[in-house]
Amino acid sequence: MIPTILPIVVLLAIVASLVAYGLVEFHNHQRILATIPLRIQINGTRGKSSVTRLVAAGLRAGNIRTFAKTTGTAPRVIDAEGKDHIIHRLRKASIGEHIRLMRFFAREKPQAVVMECMAVQPQYQWIAEQQMVKSHIGVITNVRPDHLDKMGATEEDIARSMGNTIPGNGRFVTADERYHPLYTKLAGRRNSTCHLSDEQRISRADLNRFAYLEHPQNVALALDVCEMAGVKRQTALDGMVKVHPDLGALIVWRLKFGPTRLSFINSMAANDPVSTLNIWRMLIDRYPVEGDICVFLNTREDRLYRTKQLLQLTMEEIKPQRLIVRGNNVSTTIRHLRHYSPLTKVDKFGLDADHDAVIAAMQQLPEDSLIFAIGNQVGAGQEIVDRLRDYRTKHTRQTSSGDSTND
Repeated sequence: MIPTILPIVVLLAIVASLVAYGLVEFHNHQRILATIPLRIQINGTRGKSSVTRLVAAGLRAGNIRTFAKTTGTAPRVIDAEGKDHIIHRLRKASIGEHIRLMRFFAREKPQAVVMECMAVQPQYQWIAEQQMVKSHIGVITNVRPDHLDKMGATEEDIARSMGNTIPGNGRFVTADERYHPLYTKLAGRRNSTCHLSDEQRISRADLNRFAYLEHPQNVALALDVCEMAGVKRQTALDGMVKVHPDLGALIVWRLKFGPTRLSFINSMAANDPVSTLNIWRMLIDRYPVEGDICVFLNTREDRLYRTKQLLQLTMEEIKPQRLIVRGNNVSTTIRHLRHYSPLTKVDKFGLDADHDAVIAAMQQLPEDSLIFAIGNQVGAGQEIVDRLRDYRTKHTRQTSSGDSTND
């Protein structure tokens, strides 16, 4: 009889110990949160990393001691001086990282912490906000069709999933006008106010102060958050224009391949079709060229559906003179889309192709061409961008509106 009961007793003891440990850890985390006067969490499909950096920079400009954490193309901790520190992970990323970082931030005695939401599944998004951050100000930048396998089959499913990060008894900001009514309702249920950010308040002169191409939506959101935190808009903007951009930030470089000069626009961080098309429409009038339009599409083996979407976008909407594709099994899709842009010359490279071969194809473009890079940046995409950095040349050119930009 005793040998039969003993394993059950041991099991119950282990369970009780784990429950007790969990309760102690939960209590300790709530105590840590209470030491951070202002907590802000940034969620959304696109722009999370940029808005996190902008908000942190704006708060620092208002003399608020601020730490931040981005997940983006390259995860970083940003200290109170605005300096980046690489996050070294020994295992796959998990939302438990929020807990460890909050503990670290609390030891630095911050006045504010800005966290980019790293959760994807609806239940984890709820835990990230309602248990781990408990933000005073929450942000959802926008809702786009991404992570459909994890957040739901429709865009509204994605919107509701992200809605799990709307704080309780706090303030919430979004720039997505379509889902503002939904978020107003969800915020009301949690006794929070909902604010719709207006990018029309951001002027071309404001955007031209940035050393890189920043979206007006991101700037508008960040300024609204800073204003809620008590920082004047002009003060916050003055701090934001000095920000060190995320690796996935929209950049424009002038490249020099021997006597040939080209423009290179890196939009790989916006790897969904809606965001990519919006960026293209924003850029095409601002950066007119006399040479060819070339799309460089860097794909992922596990994102075949996304590859087809971006190829369709390229051939139906952009219709470039040149298309350089780095990916496997793309020939059939390109052949089916040929009739949309029959004059597009296509260069295909497998995922195992040497990066120099891809760059050599770019070097064949005529003078004053534009390379629009889309797709996936992590890994090989970043390596190709890093190699292109060696061909950068300082050059000031005039945009169609008469503004100058230093590339």
